[in-house]
Amino acid sequence: MLQTQTGSAATSASQEKWRKFKVDLWATDMNDVELGIMKDTQHRAQSRQFTKDMEVIGQIVDDGERTGIIGWREGLWKDESGMGRRLVIKLFSKSMNWLASIDLMVGRSLQLTHGAGVPTPAFAVNIARCDQMVQLERCARKLPLFPERFTFFTLGDDGASYYKLRRKRFGIGADFTLFDQNNRKIGELDGKFFNLGGAWKVKLKASESNAQLETVLKLFCAMLRFNGKSRTHIGKLYRRLEDGRTESKLDRHEEDLYMNPRREK
Repeated sequence: MLQTQTGSAATSASQEKWRKFKVDLWATDMNDVELGIMKDTQHRAQSRQFTKDMEVIGQIVDDGERTGIIGWREGLWKDESGMGRRLVIKLFSKSMNWLASIDLMVGRSLQLTHGAGVPTPAFAVNIARCDQMVQLERCARKLPLFPERFTFFTLGDDGASYYKLRRKRFGIGADFTLFDQNNRKIGELDGKFFNLGGAWKVKLKASESNAQLETVLKLFCAMLRFNGKSRTHIGKLYRRLEDGRTESKLDRHEEDLYMNPRREK
């Protein structure tokens, strides 16, 4: 009887269906999305979210076909300093319609860093036609040599679903495992170490997959390219704030993300 149950469980596991896609970031600016006369102008005409300082850095590949484009506001990161220096990455459809954004929330990051004593970046994920602003944060409680973790939750018709992304301790690239609120493994982010720009093969249990979760994971992978730099930026900024060497004024666009939507205007 035990052998029958074990065999049945193994068969069930082998038949598990997976949802798979790839986040492929490019090492250079040479790509077919931006090459050509007036390409940037055309993209800005297609979407107001494609700003003048936007640089395309990658794509989403689904079943061998490009289904999305990833860009970041290069000027906001490279040309700004202090509290005004922010990481903003955006996801577009292949026809350059805006789908979602992930923003480094400087104010929230400094709050968490102030309590934890170590750089603790926090991000907000804004998804088109989604009422919720998903909060994705690095866990502050991290002992030396222990794997890095991020957490977030999503709201659905059945309530909230909580997720944890834990970095693999012995992975060569930036590999992460996705766990649900019952601490079950439901997905993997397989980072490709030898890809210069950065690439992740993502797989999710089909039974757990949904558009909102997939979008968060796509932007999370894109953020990983700047993960270390984001921590360094928040750490330096906090030390300057602590020593009184910088003002605490937040960027106006970030301030808007903290505002009460029911406030009187």
